[in-house]
Amino acid sequence: MNLPENYIPIIIQALVAIGFVAVSLLGAHFLGPKPTTTTVDKNKSFECGIESQGDARSPFSVKYFLTAILFVLFDIEIVFFYPYAVNFREFGIDGFIAVLTFVAIFFLGFLYVLKRGALDWDK
Repeated sequence: MNLPENYIPIIIQALVAIGFVAVSLLGAHFLGPKPTTTTVDKNKSFECGIESQGDARSPFSVKYFLTAILFVLFDIEIVFFYPYAVNFREFGIDGFIAVLTFVAIFFLGFLYVLKRGALDWDK
């Protein structure tokens, strides 16, 4: 049954977690080092010893984002092969046909992407 008393351990755990975060943040604020001076050089953006150049809002090619999304799409496909690889004997011929159908659908998608020229960087 869902009685209010059953939620007491969850509430206690949430309060302990919130308390730990609060104590950690306050401890870091009060016990941590304090900056003595701030200068223009200390407030500048810095990465790998290279001076910042230009605007951070420079436009990227849409092909970059499209390639990244396609990579994620076809990379996630591999995740669905793991359960089949572990249990392929139990799935039998029906499982094999299901996996072939799955691969065929993704292969058609890949052919569509190639036909549309999404992976041609020279265009």
